[in-house]
Amino acid sequence: MSNLLIKCMAVLTMTGEDGIIHRGEIAIRGGEICHVGASGSTPGDFKADRILDCPGMVAMPGLVNCHTHAAMTMLRGYADDMPLMQWLKEKIWPMEDHLTAEDIYQGTLLSCAEMIKGGTTTFVDMYFEMEQVARAVEESGLRAVLSRGMAGFGPNAEKAMRENIELVEKWNGRAGGRITVRFGPHAPYTCPPDYLKRVIEEAKRLGVGIHIHLAETLDEINEISEKYDKSPIRLMEETGLFELPVLAAHCVHVDDKDIEILARRKVGIAHNPQSNMKLASGIAPVSRMLEAGATVGLGTDGASSNNNLDLLEEVRTAAFLQKLSTGDASVLPAYQVLSMATAGGAKALGLEEQIGCIKPGYKADMILFDMHKPHLYPLYDIYAQIAYAALSSDVATVIIDGQIVMENRRILTLDEEAVMQAAGRSAKALVERKNASQKNK
Repeated sequence: MSNLLIKCMAVLTMTGEDGIIHRGEIAIRGGEICHVGASGSTPGDFKADRILDCPGMVAMPGLVNCHTHAAMTMLRGYADDMPLMQWLKEKIWPMEDHLTAEDIYQGTLLSCAEMIKGGTTTFVDMYFEMEQVARAVEESGLRAVLSRGMAGFGPNAEKAMRENIELVEKWNGRAGGRITVRFGPHAPYTCPPDYLKRVIEEAKRLGVGIHIHLAETLDEINEISEKYDKSPIRLMEETGLFELPVLAAHCVHVDDKDIEILARRKVGIAHNPQSNMKLASGIAPVSRMLEAGATVGLGTDGASSNNNLDLLEEVRTAAFLQKLSTGDASVLPAYQVLSMATAGGAKALGLEEQIGCIKPGYKADMILFDMHKPHLYPLYDIYAQIAYAALSSDVATVIIDGQIVMENRRILTLDEEAVMQAAGRSAKALVERKNASQKNK
């Protein structure tokens, strides 16, 4: 890896609201940040192989997408304007039956390209054929936390368990440490307690965490309440899930006791505002969660329920939605919501000592915003400008693990045009297989 020196108009370290370094510079050695400071402060013994002189740009940590299903780009636009359970049962699950390993690979490559162009440097994924997802991550240069989606009933329950174990054994720590693996039990309504206890046992044995959907819809709340006479979150605590590091996606329908459990158990929460809005799932009480000391990051969910992977859109949406739902314009201010997309997301994944901040010893995962745009003038407050005015297309350069992955809006690790063309061919073949199957019934 080469040594990089970045000089820019400002560095947002995301180590605290006062962590802005105007006319700052960042030195990167061997994939890690070795110095951050004001212009001219880099030690003289640091020898840069390359200097990125960016006087009109702002550097900040790369965005962390805490929850998605990357290969579902293959289903983008296929099923819209439906509530979650109808959407899943009538459209998504039947179509997924026809996805091939190649579809998963091409769909994930497409997602990787989209996320890189939007400034995401780390994403969390739950799906199947996860070896294909890992291949795409390795090629793209992204950092990822991967889990095999698991349902605890039906013919695939044991297959999913076995494949998740194999994923941990083969891919955890691969790609130079950029890939981390967890177990992915889908949700309480698809994974009964006995199955979850087996998942917990295997996760403990292998020393990894859990990624699960939790308290997403009222249908889920009602179903779990009728079966177990408690909320999904109380059920998960009783089952022992929270004895492990857990990332819980959604957490929309939670009461004060649920929030207390999430905070006390240090559960990472992945808030997906646009997906929750589109599927009419509800509004997660994020401001209350944060006040209670819970850790909350941001996610896009899959591209079939959003319909993009633009985490900067989620930043703006999350802030505005909390202000509207609480009737308080002061909640979730610009720095706090940007922190959710960076340092908060890293903490939700248990990676807060590696990514999410720009400071010495951390992985060199960062993005450069081009601030020389009409919609970014005048500049009073950098945090507000990025949270409320910036667009993902303003991300000019992306660096992951010290490697320049995108420069001047051109992806260097993937052939963007080839990725789009291949995904288009896979989608066409997928629809043809689905139609042929229906004719044969």
